Amino acid sequence: MNNFESDTKPTSEERHHPLLKMALELGPLLVFFFGNLRGEWLAKTFPALTAVGGPLLIATALFMAATIASLIVSKIVFKHLPIMPFVSGVVVMVFGSLSIWLQDETFIKMKPTIVNTLFGVVLLCGLLFGKSLLGYVFNAAFQLDEEGWKKLTLRWGVFFLFLAVINEAVWRNFSDDVWVNFKVWGTMPITILFTLAQMPLIMRHSVEQDAEGKTK
Repeated sequence: MNNFESDTKPTSEERHHPLLKMALELGPLLVFFFGNLRGEWLAKTFPALTAVGGPLLIATALFMAATIASLIVSKIVFKHLPIMPFVSGVVVMVFGSLSIWLQDETFIKMKPTIVNTLFGVVLLCGLLFGKSLLGYVFNAAFQLDEEGWKKLTLRWGVFFLFLAVINEAVWRNFSDDVWVNFKVWGTMPITILFTLAQMPLIMRHSVEQDAEGKTK
């Protein structure tokens, strides 16, 4: 096994708990949606939350708490912090804190733009230096040969930049509720459809694993 295969091999915990891994990544986003949808009710039920701000800022605070909880559980169960949720979590903490402190929702709205641009640029720049960095992110989902990872990395790099542009267009031109709904129920289906569209490439470049998850 070469170094690339070793670095992108999924851990036994990741292979045995795929649904938990997905729940930990999507959970904070659903909490954010609920917080914005029921922000006024939450403020009335828990008056202390009014100090945070309006519904979107309350949702932001809950999003930050859910993100921290998700990363803690990931560390305990999977023995490491997944790259994308960790980087996204750092940005959530920084931009979420700025939004609440300055009472300016612009920061949290720009968070997806910053994160997606960062991922897109890193993936594409990695290819320029001969590194298919996507393999370190999707290692628990599937195993590909090196050529497959390079092609998939290129496609995901461009797709992340596309998501950044779409986020900017939505939050700058539509209401908060439209933006939150798009963030949860628009971005997710678009990402799922994009992922499914990559299956032919994944199937062509998949490599077999034995029962212990080792590449044959």
